[in-house]
Amino acid sequence: MASNSVSYNDQAERGLGSESTELGQEATAVTAGGGFRLFSADYKKNEDLHEMLESNKDALKLEAMKRIVGMIAKGKNASELFPAVVKNVASKNIELKKLVYVYLVRYAEEQQDLALLSISTFQRALKDPNQLIRASALRVLSSIRVSIIVPIMMLSIKEAASDLSPYVRKTAAHAIQKLYSLDAEQKEPLVEIIEKLLKDKSTLVAGSVVMSFEEVCPERIDLIHKNYRKLCNLLVDVEEWGQVVIINMLTRYARTQFLSPWKEEELLDEKNEKTFYDSDEDQNRSSVAKKPYIMDPDHRLLLRNTRPLLQSRNAAVVMGVAQLYWHLAPKSEVNIVAKSLVRLLRSHREVQYIVLQNIATMTIQRKGMFEPYLKSFYVRSTDPTQIKILKLEILTNLTSETNISVVLREFQTYVKSQDKQFAAATIQAIGRCATNISEVTDTCLNGLVYLLSNRDENVVAESVVVIKKLLQTQPSQHSEIIKHMAKLLGNITVPMARASILWLIGEYCERVPKIAPDVLRKVAKSFTNEEEIVKLQILNLGAKLYLTNPKQTKLLMQYILNVAKYDQNYDIRDRTRFIKQLIVPNEKSGALSKYAKKIFLVQKPAPVLESPFKDRDRFQLSTLSHTLNTKASGYLELPDWPQTAPDPSVRNVEVVQPVKEQVAPLGKLKVKKDNLRDKFYSDSEEQEESNKGSESSSGSDSKSEDSSSSSSEESSDSESEKEEKNKDSDSENNQANSKSKKLSSATSSDSEESSSEDSSESESESDSEPDSRVKQKKEEKNTVVKAAVKQEVSLLDLVDFSEVSTPVALPKPVLASRLATDLEGLSLSSTTPIIDVTTPVFVPSKSYTLLHRMSGKGLGAEYHFPRQPCIYNTKMVSVQITLTNSSDKEIRNIQVGERKLASGMQMHDFYKIECLEPGMSKTVSMGVDFCDSTQAANFQLCTLNDHFSVSVQPPVGELLLPVTTSEKDFKKEQGKLTGMNENSTAITGSPQNSSCQAIVHKVVNVANVGVVPSGQDNIHRFAAKTVNSGALVLITVEVKEGSTMQLSINTEKSVIGSVLLRELKSVLSQE
Repeated sequence: MASNSVSYNDQAERGLGSESTELGQEATAVTAGGGFRLFSADYKKNEDLHEMLESNKDALKLEAMKRIVGMIAKGKNASELFPAVVKNVASKNIELKKLVYVYLVRYAEEQQDLALLSISTFQRALKDPNQLIRASALRVLSSIRVSIIVPIMMLSIKEAASDLSPYVRKTAAHAIQKLYSLDAEQKEPLVEIIEKLLKDKSTLVAGSVVMSFEEVCPERIDLIHKNYRKLCNLLVDVEEWGQVVIINMLTRYARTQFLSPWKEEELLDEKNEKTFYDSDEDQNRSSVAKKPYIMDPDHRLLLRNTRPLLQSRNAAVVMGVAQLYWHLAPKSEVNIVAKSLVRLLRSHREVQYIVLQNIATMTIQRKGMFEPYLKSFYVRSTDPTQIKILKLEILTNLTSETNISVVLREFQTYVKSQDKQFAAATIQAIGRCATNISEVTDTCLNGLVYLLSNRDENVVAESVVVIKKLLQTQPSQHSEIIKHMAKLLGNITVPMARASILWLIGEYCERVPKIAPDVLRKVAKSFTNEEEIVKLQILNLGAKLYLTNPKQTKLLMQYILNVAKYDQNYDIRDRTRFIKQLIVPNEKSGALSKYAKKIFLVQKPAPVLESPFKDRDRFQLSTLSHTLNTKASGYLELPDWPQTAPDPSVRNVEVVQPVKEQVAPLGKLKVKKDNLRDKFYSDSEEQEESNKGSESSSGSDSKSEDSSSSSSEESSDSESEKEEKNKDSDSENNQANSKSKKLSSATSSDSEESSSEDSSESESESDSEPDSRVKQKKEEKNTVVKAAVKQEVSLLDLVDFSEVSTPVALPKPVLASRLATDLEGLSLSSTTPIIDVTTPVFVPSKSYTLLHRMSGKGLGAEYHFPRQPCIYNTKMVSVQITLTNSSDKEIRNIQVGERKLASGMQMHDFYKIECLEPGMSKTVSMGVDFCDSTQAANFQLCTLNDHFSVSVQPPVGELLLPVTTSEKDFKKEQGKLTGMNENSTAITGSPQNSSCQAIVHKVVNVANVGVVPSGQDNIHRFAAKTVNSGALVLITVEVKEGSTMQLSINTEKSVIGSVLLRELKSVLSQE
């Protein structure tokens, strides 16, 4: 054993060298091996620590400090080492300095004089480049509780409150509380610092500054107004103990700023009671006088943002949210906390005790919350006694006519428990059930009488006490039970039980006239040996029998009075003299003796068996005062609801201007789109005029084209000109958006110039080859247009367009853009490559989560990319969203709310869904212009009552449209996109993945590309163009020997190329 312990310690020594102290923590954490070594009693003595601290080697000093911190953690006194430790406060070793600061925080208050000698070092450390050193120095400085350095502490806190590091600002917030406890006169400047820190946007600071606010100035609610919404939104990201503090503060704040949500339910109850008796005039007056309750949006914001915290792993956070809902939420919404509180019953017994206390208080007022979880409160044999009693209390509170049989069956088992205190509490619970539910009163009484024959006298005694209370409710019907209990008096030794039986016999002596005198005779013999409580009840029994049956009991009572007159207890002696003067009349007796019967034989009110938690709701839940059932020091009373609503504008914060600038262009774009749609749905005269214009502009060859295609081409040209003019005018008025609009106008003008040059060239040339080439090209173009029309009409089946009356006109933007693209490619040169958009080779069925049903309060949303051209705009990616109602209520007015799109991005909303029934799903379509980037489109998905922030993240492969071309044209375009426009990599794959079919399947699954015919079996080519800019993306996969492949991507969009290369590499290398 000795060798084993030595080797273990040696391992611990080696492990200690590699361990690191947790940065910035009040207590130092050590590894498992090092921890055993530090806390081992067989380790080196502390006599060499002075030498190690004064050595010139940092390693020895560091070793000594680790041992000292270990001593502190064990609870040993290390204050004698303070002079040696404080010398190392200026060490350049960061690890050593941090351990020294940990030591100084512990002993600076005890060794104030020595700590003051190093105050200049602490002040220098406040400007150290390491944020942890700055924070530790401030922590030590605030731990020196000497009033002389209060100005220095104040100055340091002010500087730290403006520090760039949020950790240092957090430490400054903690230091505020220490300084306030040292000198309360500094409250005003400290409040200014708190006000400044409350505006901090860091989640690290929020919890600490609110804690300081609660300690220093909890009455300054005005400091919270402007920061209320920020604190609500940051709450989810704040560290756990900060969440607890903020929740408690916001609970008090809400009780002062919002109207009670319970008024409406109270008014409804009153209305239901009075409706039958009130006249119409009274009802009209009441309806005019009382306005319906409307919850403040900020009140709803608090409830909505705290609800996710019910899933926190920290029991204090869950308990804090539960008490917030209990004190602030409408009664119909409080039930959601029940499941989370029941979950906490799986925690440690200390957590269980607090949670069960709060649940016991809740079940008194709202037992329906926890009735579904009745079995969760069944007692386990491993539960401590206090936990058992609390669960028993909750079970008793939850009993009703429907579940009383189940609960009583449980109680029968609990009565047999070896835990005497728990068994006694169970009998009391049975008595409460009997009084609360009249249907089972007789059953409970019979069960308690059966327990009177139990071998355990404690069980019998408690049963007697409970029976005594129950019999007071219906004494006339239970005379047999009183007789049975009188017979048991000789066997029962527990004083409280004997006293209860005597009280019952004396109280109802007229119902047992033969038994009562005999009982008095028996107890008179043992009077001197009885306990005080039993003696008092013997005197009461004798007095009552003396008044009702003096013939049989007069002598017995005189004997008892004579014996009791000399009892050692003065209470017994006083009671004896009082009773004797009252019931035995003599010359000295006053007028009071005439009323002796009325005094002793008056009917007593039946006792009310109540829960010990009945009055605890006067304290705020989850507080120390609630746990102790008495007001603790520092407890802040929960304010009452205000009668009139305070001004909600005090919480308004100035709106940041860039947000407005971001929203305004979207509105304009939407108006433009509406104008475009209205322009398209023009009457026949405008279409004929556009047809004429198109015929005159396109020349003689355009007669063979379809009139609808020419009209769509002309309308698109005219609309592009109008957009160009609008954009030019907007750029003059709004200089902030001038760059983007100049770019858009430039691109549109370039496309128009190229199309006009192509058309002029086609008219000027007279050779037969170019003419035939143009005719062939136009015939191919017409076939593509017809195919596109059919394809787009089929798309209408997938989308619910309730407002569109002519679905044939919807493909118009697609046709116009395709014609423009084709015209751009027209030239008289026979070497121009032919690149046409084609249908997708493969459409993956993968869906992405847009909104989870838990976050969406029953509304779930998924989106996928159908790989079809967008019907709203050719530069947009089509996105289909499937909305599902998983709740039990219908969801109304589902639509897109506020959009937070990056610069240049556009989005076409789906049509508003008026109502989505429970369990139903609906698929809608929307378009998003991602500007050829993978950045997400952020927007809000809104319902009638809620707003959910969601985002659509496009995979890089969905930003493409598949194109088809010949191998010759592919190589020609690939030759133009080399150098910086080319990305390539080598891939090692398995032989089965090197087949043509496997490669094509994997590539088209990742990216929406078209397959290019190849004359070589080992080379596979794919082509596509980006949706927004139309830039070509050419992919080549060359299979080499040994299952290796060479993947290359050519495109001028370098970002898309590199991202697509990375995704294709991972897919092709998979087995």
